[in-house]
Amino acid sequence: MDGTFIPLDGNEQNRLDLHELQLELDRNHIALMYVTGRHLELVLDAVRSHGLPSPPWMICDVGASIYQSGDAGKYVLVQGYTDHLGQLVGNHDRNRIVQSLDQFGNLELQEDEKQSRYKISYYCDAATLNKLVTAIKDQLSHDQAPYRVIDSIDPFTGRGLIDLLPTGVSKAYALQWWASHTGTDQASITFAGDSGNDLAALTAGYCSIVVGNADESVAAEVRRVHDSAGWTNRLIIAKAHATSGVLEGLRCFVR
Repeated sequence: MDGTFIPLDGNEQNRLDLHELQLELDRNHIALMYVTGRHLELVLDAVRSHGLPSPPWMICDVGASIYQSGDAGKYVLVQGYTDHLGQLVGNHDRNRIVQSLDQFGNLELQEDEKQSRYKISYYCDAATLNKLVTAIKDQLSHDQAPYRVIDSIDPFTGRGLIDLLPTGVSKAYALQWWASHTGTDQASITFAGDSGNDLAALTAGYCSIVVGNADESVAAEVRRVHDSAGWTNRLIIAKAHATSGVLEGLRCFVR
């Protein structure tokens, strides 16, 4: 959502293109889903504050939770997916992981609302991000903790972001589980993203849109994977930023 579907602050073209994007989705009978690092409450805050549409499904917490719209528009946690993640981690207590990583003084736990049952999130100095990721991976391996590390740079603050998720879990993993659960043809999915925690989905074989404000390293890696896999006509590197970039990419795919 952030840096992609949500208009950038002060960008009037993004605001105008948000309306055009919704019209484009409606005209082509394309269902919308948010796949985001935000927790549900923060997604709903964004929907209210930016006047965004409310889709029938949401993947939140970098792929650690899935919600479906229920009665009166209230979103309900998909328990089957949560149970599935529980099977992946077994009896390993997330608090043990937090305690084990306390030794890294330059790691700062994110706010409570940015944590979830199967996601542990940290801030760090971007300059130490790569070194920290290596150290955390080594510690998780030493502790035999069934968790993986997903890292990115916050494009708005420049801070390093580190998310710990059950091994193998990502936005792409959750999207694949959802597609299988709902009988959705994965060839019909188009994914738009801008950051490191979008990489797994942008390189999973879906039609993909990398918006113009994405870090150059993200765009380069997505292009490399698509080229190596021999995927043609599945990638748009948009010139426009955020909402406008999503609209630009979508129009290329629906022509």
